[in-house]
Amino acid sequence: MLRIGNHLPASKDYLAMAKHAQRLGANTFAFFTRNPRGGTAKPIDEADLQKFHAYAAEYGIDRLVAHAPYTMNLCSAKPEIRQFGRTMLRDDLQRMEYTPNQYYNFHPGSHTGQGTETGIAQIADALNEILTPEQHTIVLLETMAGKGSEIGRSFEELEAILERITCAEKIGVCFDTCHAWDAGYDIAGDLDGVLTQFDRIIGLNRLYAVHLNDSMNPCGTHKDRHQKLGQGEIGLEVLTRVVNHPALRNLPFILETPNEDEGYAAEIAMMRAAVSQG
Repeated sequence: MLRIGNHLPASKDYLAMAKHAQRLGANTFAFFTRNPRGGTAKPIDEADLQKFHAYAAEYGIDRLVAHAPYTMNLCSAKPEIRQFGRTMLRDDLQRMEYTPNQYYNFHPGSHTGQGTETGIAQIADALNEILTPEQHTIVLLETMAGKGSEIGRSFEELEAILERITCAEKIGVCFDTCHAWDAGYDIAGDLDGVLTQFDRIIGLNRLYAVHLNDSMNPCGTHKDRHQKLGQGEIGLEVLTRVVNHPALRNLPFILETPNEDEGYAAEIAMMRAAVSQG
């Protein structure tokens, strides 16, 4: 069964988000844990969560892919920003315990001039400080396009973080098709080769989710501009192969395309049809 959904707004309660996803034909969804451009999180409503869990069970919504705010940067050159990121990460993972056994995705960060090795070390240090064997959430590093001083532009950079993590069972990767393409991974010309490379460097057993997006840019431009499915440089035929690929098809697919609800519903239906025909 294809698990596919989209990124929902951060401001909604859990039950409202689940109903929103169901109206779009989704059976999974992503959401920001707090304002994506800020640091404020809405208080947890335990009554709402009880209703959410019942609704999700009724409609087969069994996977959430939470997303950290963009302001969380664990490897900034500014110590106060690094500390702000650690505070948000610790709080978010505590909040994720209300929806146990789900995923929490984040952009590894930007080293802002310190250099890649320093950035990698700072990210790993923060994760080792905060991750615990007792937590019920898998934290996911997202593959990045490589604009500016972003960490995570290559599988090797992600593995350099992963190999430093003490609680290795609590961390994995989210593969973003637009980001990987913009970073120079030719998923259109050699999807199998890219996934083989990922498996050799990181391990497909550590891949937990996919952000399914087309790209406005040619491969390797390091720009990170998402496009609607089939309207970009990657193309619908390739994205159809992604959702049907044996190594990926059982993972949750999250759409982050530039759409409103009508467009998301159409893309979800289109991908479901592609899988049923695959």
